[in-house]
Amino acid sequence: MVVGEMIEERDLVIIGGGPGGYTAAIRAAQLGLSVTLIEKDQLGGICLNQGCIPSKVWAYAARKQSEIPHMKQLGFDMESPKLNLDQLLTYKSNVTEQLRKGVESLCQGNQVEVIQGKATFTSENKMGVENGHQFDIYQFKKAIIATGCTATLPKSFSHNYERVVLSHDIFRLKELPNHLIVYGSDDISLEVAIDYQSFGSQVTLILPDALTLDPSIEKELMRVFKKKKIKVIKGVNGLSIEETDDQVQLEFTDDQGKERLIEGTHLYTSGMRKPNVEELGLARFGVDQIEDGYIVVNHHAQTSNPNIYAIGDVTAEGPALAVKAIKQGKVAAEAIAGGNPEADLTFLPTIIHTTPPIASVGLTETVAKEHGLEYQIGEFSLKANGFAMLSGQKEGLIKVVSDAKTEIILGIHMIGSGAIELSSSFVQLLEMAAKEEDVHFPNYAHPSMNEGLLEAVEALTGHSIHQIDSKKKPHTSDSHTVKIR
Repeated sequence: MVVGEMIEERDLVIIGGGPGGYTAAIRAAQLGLSVTLIEKDQLGGICLNQGCIPSKVWAYAARKQSEIPHMKQLGFDMESPKLNLDQLLTYKSNVTEQLRKGVESLCQGNQVEVIQGKATFTSENKMGVENGHQFDIYQFKKAIIATGCTATLPKSFSHNYERVVLSHDIFRLKELPNHLIVYGSDDISLEVAIDYQSFGSQVTLILPDALTLDPSIEKELMRVFKKKKIKVIKGVNGLSIEETDDQVQLEFTDDQGKERLIEGTHLYTSGMRKPNVEELGLARFGVDQIEDGYIVVNHHAQTSNPNIYAIGDVTAEGPALAVKAIKQGKVAAEAIAGGNPEADLTFLPTIIHTTPPIASVGLTETVAKEHGLEYQIGEFSLKANGFAMLSGQKEGLIKVVSDAKTEIILGIHMIGSGAIELSSSFVQLLEMAAKEEDVHFPNYAHPSMNEGLLEAVEALTGHSIHQIDSKKKPHTSDSHTVKIR
């Protein structure tokens, strides 16, 4: 190893070139800081190269597959096409490569210095970067940690298996599983189950934990699973796994106490997430971490060491989502540049690219009930929406939870076509503490999925135009009155 003789000086050094890291780098450069971005693998990180983008390529392909029957109804003369997995893999590679080159160009255009190598803190204001036999030292005024997490097998899995795949493997399989067992209750597990069923695999979905979706959304999702012939099993106790040359076998007891034996050709699990912090040497420099290694930050994304910031999956607050990393990246860069921004994750949307997709923001009915709130709900089925009907996207619903006294909207939840695009409107309404009248007032394009939001809010008072209100009487629980009109 050759140690560089010169110490490079930078305003800001960022470790990790994922969506949070490169966003922070570009924003900091826009604000006039000299920035060095260190990435040990590829720009874009796990999200672009192995996670977010590849998974959404799969979800998009599955959605297109689901549209074929409606295309025939519209008059298109077409056979039922089968998936060419090799072509899909090629398409995914092309998309990720183009996006990665785009990030490289953006960094170059903003004069962000990009260095490939493994970074380690050598002091409170110095960092060593190792790349092969080269080892350079960088002195910085501020640093941002954006190293993300790594997926590992759950503790209940005794060792590595050939037919058990994690999130970075499932989108690289070169053959379609004959029977895919999906083990997980997270967003990607739900997406994988529907994607591979759409591609022709038999799918069994095992939910080891309860879903955190609003109960109406979960009920509709379970109906979709049943329609797609995806077998769903809830609860896992005493899990054991056996693998042969061509099968993987799971034995466990479900939440009803029933013993289960499931055999499949492949098993997918999102696994556990482990923050990538071990190589950084943080403990010596006063950076507070919780037990699992996640870094504690304030609303500026600043750690307990005022010169070191952390963003994204590596931080303790909030779920592991790219949207969180991007927001924290901008906030950290702006704070370092002298601003006073804030990363408020209160209304971070839950987005699931199933078919149909799911978007959820704010309080679910379950949480409102647990907090003893007096609330009311309005639901609107997309079957009654004109655009949903003509586009063949009739599955799903929109649900609104509001405060019964103040009429302030507490949560908006949707499963159905357009949910992801409408989620920004959901977030904005909750951020502005909108009341029901704030949704009533604007004009809505017709026909459009947007009208579904208006009708869900109108359903709070029994005034939805395109559905008959069947819930006339208030419902009561042990601790509060629930007005459902």
